[in-house]
Amino acid sequence: MSQTKKNRTIYTVLFLACIVGFWLFENFYTPATYSTQEDNGLETNIPSYFLPGSSTGNIVIHDHFSLSYNEPYEQAEWVAYMLKKSHLTYDDRKRPYFIEDPKVKSKSADWRNYKGSGYDRGHLCPAGDRRFSEYAYNETFYTSNISPQDRDFNAGVWNRLEMQVRRWAKKYGDLFIVTGGVLEDGLEEIGEEDVDVPKYYYKIIAKGDKDNLKVLGFLMPNRESSESLQNFIVPINKIEKVTGLDFFQNLSDDKESEIESGSSISGWKF
Repeated sequence: MSQTKKNRTIYTVLFLACIVGFWLFENFYTPATYSTQEDNGLETNIPSYFLPGSSTGNIVIHDHFSLSYNEPYEQAEWVAYMLKKSHLTYDDRKRPYFIEDPKVKSKSADWRNYKGSGYDRGHLCPAGDRRFSEYAYNETFYTSNISPQDRDFNAGVWNRLEMQVRRWAKKYGDLFIVTGGVLEDGLEEIGEEDVDVPKYYYKIIAKGDKDNLKVLGFLMPNRESSESLQNFIVPINKIEKVTGLDFFQNLSDDKESEIESGSSISGWKF
């Protein structure tokens, strides 16, 4: 065999090895868990009276957010977290890999379900709200914290709402947020694990203490919109109706009824 043919053979073998290696990396490589240690006393605690009920009992508590995982839909039915003014830093963080959540007993969906689907791996607790700590930032890349979002929606009106929430945190101080997709029968599914694609997403924001809460609820179709954010404000009891979840269940019945029936923007500057 001539030297030229030998070189071609070597290059072909190396090329094929690279392709196989890349395929194996893309399809089977999963980096180590991020939850290896406590976050040096920076844990973000959520007052118990804020937490919603869970339809599944599959509740996971991380250092900087909590969630209720709904296995049949392969995503969280809600993700809850506190956003403090001190959290809003501009620290530059390297985006880690999306990995399965080691605390979800039923196994959270693999990120590869989203490949080629046309949908974004949409964060529920935004990575941008957790730049104050590398550990807190990385936690948001557990697949239990993502849901299939239309790309223009994720980068558009949903992002506008996230930025508005950050402005409120700067202005008013500590906020409680609970968010997720509306999980219902008949949704489009993606990937080998049949991850459901919500038609709507909700976000509930609360400020103040349990005796003086101000609450706003948003319900948005999973598509881009140029409408004002105020057009998506709905009473909390409407979000409860479409999700089947019970929010603010740990408040007194009178207080829960009071804050869930209204949709006033009084006390919230847009």
